[in-house]
Amino acid sequence: MSDIVVSIKGIDKSFETNKVLHGINMDLHKASIHALLGENGAGKSTLMNILGGVLPSDAGTIEIDGRVVNFADTGAAKSHGIGFIHQELTLINDLRVYENLFLGEEIRRGIFLDKKAMREKSREYLARVGIDLDPMTFVRDLSTSYKQVVEIARILMRDAKIIIMDEPTASLTDVEISNVFTIMRHLRDQGVSLVFISHKLGEVVEICDRYTILRNGHMVASGEVDETVTEHFISSHMVGRELSYDGLYQTREIGDIVLETKKLEREKEYKDVNFYMKKGEIVGFTGLLGDGRNELFESVVGANYPYQGTILLNGKQIKMKMRSQAQKLGISYVPRDRKENGVIKDLSISSNMSLSIIDTLSSWLFINRKKEANFTERYIKELHMQVHNPKNLITSLSGGNQQKAVLAKALGSDPDIIVMDNPTQGVDVGAKLEIYNLIMQLAQEGKSFAILSNEAPEVLMLCDRIYVMYDGEIRAELDRCEATEQRIMFLATGGINHKEDNAAAS
Repeated sequence: MSDIVVSIKGIDKSFETNKVLHGINMDLHKASIHALLGENGAGKSTLMNILGGVLPSDAGTIEIDGRVVNFADTGAAKSHGIGFIHQELTLINDLRVYENLFLGEEIRRGIFLDKKAMREKSREYLARVGIDLDPMTFVRDLSTSYKQVVEIARILMRDAKIIIMDEPTASLTDVEISNVFTIMRHLRDQGVSLVFISHKLGEVVEICDRYTILRNGHMVASGEVDETVTEHFISSHMVGRELSYDGLYQTREIGDIVLETKKLEREKEYKDVNFYMKKGEIVGFTGLLGDGRNELFESVVGANYPYQGTILLNGKQIKMKMRSQAQKLGISYVPRDRKENGVIKDLSISSNMSLSIIDTLSSWLFINRKKEANFTERYIKELHMQVHNPKNLITSLSGGNQQKAVLAKALGSDPDIIVMDNPTQGVDVGAKLEIYNLIMQLAQEGKSFAILSNEAPEVLMLCDRIYVMYDGEIRAELDRCEATEQRIMFLATGGINHKEDNAAAS
């Protein structure tokens, strides 16, 4: 008897005249983790949306346990045991865990909600994924990885046998990723099949049993993950060419200090923070979740006031009270949470990209659409964005292309200092290299960057200096030549920056 639970055969899909899937074949095996890989816009999400009942296909078939199925909607897919965890989580922060788990399918006793039964059932399913979590906890108080766990438990409660996970680790720290991987392996051991979409190729090699690679809507490689399937093998198939980070970092002329903080502090978020950035310098800020760097830079860009201490811009003390103030002073910000703070879902691609320069595009209350179109076209080309029509809603873009649109908006005002919080979150390997090269090019031109990143390899590749944070404090300042992944992790987990500790850590 075959262990194939899902067989996708000859799937085609077009949007108007744009064909995005060309005869895709893919088999999902029972109790396996299957990586679905490709650049942004390769067709991964479209294919999974067809499997999940979100979109119809134009041609081809889907078989589950050997039987052809047709999904008119997501409900039909769920009834066949398919669950979908989207990149943007769908939990409601102001509800408790058990309320999120039973949202829309509440247990009742007569006309009243049976809250006790829902809490007990919630504990059962949370235990199934190996987590001891109080169902009374508000979702807003959970870390991102625990929110992922709640999403998984909610899908399992609907008797899911096949779980699609779209970029589940994009915004997680290394420790959180390890926790999610433990849960994935636990589910696999229980007979659940998982589709894992990720741009972090090291994760694919570590966690997955099989893989399928798409490029420009075509299936270009598929098979078992064995010793021949390396990150280099995957990336070259994804982009159709060799990728190399060799020569990415370039020395350049570093100028005077442009941004500095002295004893900056905000209660319970960060304390006694002293750092500086120079003209043309790329400075990294890294650590683990809750290290305070996000809150710190929200204060620096005027989104987290009041604070104590001093911010100096070009030697002059300033009080950052509003985001608009930072932009006027030449500081731009690429936020971490694209969904909440980066894009406006009801606006077009073009309007989202040009928001930062809307004043320069306007005349007598009207927007000069020709100027807007020229600006949009420029950054679509520079960032190699895959855009069918700039007038379409921003939500028509893949997650990675939305991230590029947010980057374009930040660059549009021609800032002197650019703060980028997880700048390549949800971005494929090819686009990641393009963004890195753009950062390096702009630094050569004299722009200064603060790179906030969970990924040590990212700051090691890009940055001239690295600040490692722990529990709201800067634990160490490392020059590029002395920084290693081991030393960064040692410091990020509370290690003291003594010479003997550094030597032991490296």
